[in-house]
Amino acid sequence: MRTSIATVSLSGSLTEKLTAASRAGFDGVEIFENDLLASPLTPEEIRGRCADLGLTIDLYQPMRDIEAVPADEFTRNLRRARHKFELMRRLGADTVLVCSSVHPLAVDDDARAAYHLRRLADLAQEFGIRVAYEALAWGRHVSTYDHAWRIVEAADHPALGTCLDSFHILSRGSDPKGIEEIPGEKIFFLQLADAPLLAMDVLQWSRHYRCFPGQGGFDVAGLVRHVLSTGYDGPLSLEVFNDVFRQAEAGPTAVDAHRSLLVLQETVGRAAPPAPVVPTGVAFAELVTPDAEPVSAVLGALGFARTARHRSKPVDLWEQGEARVLVNTGGSARRDGTGLAAIGLESPDPAGAARRAEALLAPVLPRRRAPEDAPLDAVAAPDGTELFFCATDLPELPNWRADFGEVEHEPAAPGVHRIDHLALTQPWHHYDEATLFHRSVLGLHAQESVDVADPYGLMRSRAVTNPDGSVRIALGVGAAPTDDTVHAQHIALATDDVVAAARRYREAGGRLLPIPANYYDDLGARYEFADGELETYRELGILYDRDPYGEFRHCYTVTVGRVFFELVQRDGYRGYGAQNAPVRLAAQHVLRPGR
Repeated sequence: MRTSIATVSLSGSLTEKLTAASRAGFDGVEIFENDLLASPLTPEEIRGRCADLGLTIDLYQPMRDIEAVPADEFTRNLRRARHKFELMRRLGADTVLVCSSVHPLAVDDDARAAYHLRRLADLAQEFGIRVAYEALAWGRHVSTYDHAWRIVEAADHPALGTCLDSFHILSRGSDPKGIEEIPGEKIFFLQLADAPLLAMDVLQWSRHYRCFPGQGGFDVAGLVRHVLSTGYDGPLSLEVFNDVFRQAEAGPTAVDAHRSLLVLQETVGRAAPPAPVVPTGVAFAELVTPDAEPVSAVLGALGFARTARHRSKPVDLWEQGEARVLVNTGGSARRDGTGLAAIGLESPDPAGAARRAEALLAPVLPRRRAPEDAPLDAVAAPDGTELFFCATDLPELPNWRADFGEVEHEPAAPGVHRIDHLALTQPWHHYDEATLFHRSVLGLHAQESVDVADPYGLMRSRAVTNPDGSVRIALGVGAAPTDDTVHAQHIALATDDVVAAARRYREAGGRLLPIPANYYDDLGARYEFADGELETYRELGILYDRDPYGEFRHCYTVTVGRVFFELVQRDGYRGYGAQNAPVRLAAQHVLRPGR
């Protein structure tokens, strides 16, 4: 299906918005009136610019407070409309959006509203323009799509139809099944937006918190199915008011927007990109660092052994059980040191996973490799983390391990047996995009978003996981986005005995994150423990939580650069210790450099 996006959904000048929409793959745009008014280009120049970019102008919007107003006000409205229609003819737009009136003098009179819209459609028809009437969720008298349709039906004019907007319909809890009663040819336009489920004024909700389909809590796909069943053959168009999107760079936002429509079309059966290839495990986590010594010391204390080195690159492989960490001193490490730069994901079909990623607009990363290196496919996640699709245990496929030559080493200590989960801090404007990316491109399931109290604000986190939990990635955005020491990335390592693992780490010279005594006083009040158990946790800085499925014990190393490690003992527990996150964050703030 054709795709379109309202210019209000993107940041920047009108020219920048049009360029971003075109590069992202959209077929058309809705020109928001404020963008046109602020542009130095004439309507003819905007029309030409869109043509050069391969974009159609699918809608001009909005025209407000037209119907059910006093006669003198309506006369002024027709004069205003004539001016808009003349402008639209210069612009090359043939459909105008008319929102249901919020005018204080508007009356609750459907017959008058229908008469006014018919008069407006008469005028529009002279210019070859169609009028798409939309019910605003906060409209003074018309606030539901079925009410707007009854007025359009009563007006009975060929140049008058309705515009359906998923936010206005779903935010009010209206049943979209009634859409199937509207003839498809009378649905002149379809605007789409998702939103998180919030209890707040619908106008503020609409103006600040909309997001792209698949990023919120609405059943946008279900609504679209009802619309398509009518025979609607117009574009799927995004109209998203969002404070974050309006500040973020237009190009990546437009790509995220178009990806959401590709996934939506797949969901409703109107597109068939390569099927998702869900990862089956974590092959490795790769750290990039300007100095290998600090992170090597931590890995050694954790019981890892340096088992191999890359044949042609300054990359060492550290292993313990099935947990593998690459330490790369040749990459582009940030000034603040060690960072988690790449994740190797085990895949039953690496090439298929790469095709899926590319079809959903994930940037495929060029790789500098020697002729004998394994040809691994890699794409970039929204935060820049490189994702490699690996087949470590499939002998018929290239194996990344073959790029490494074994070095003399002592056996790894027992304790850690695999990577339990990875935590990635997202740039503040990529949080929703990251969730959609990992769900759609990788086929992971997104759990509920949680808010965590931080000493300097609020941190949001959302985990994505495969069905058996062998891949878990926690996506977070912090309260203080410039404070990378606290809102850092981390690697959680699974162990069957966190107490023994923590003791071994400390005895090997490792530093565990100290936890305040007040935490343990409260823990003792909330739970009963065996004799000496709570004292052991207090001694080692081990935190504790439980859910209906089991218990969770975990502790943290101090941060190295922008990375720290977590030792976790998961006995049936399904969460990530969110209850303890505020304590961990506060403890890390205390250890920030300069404090």
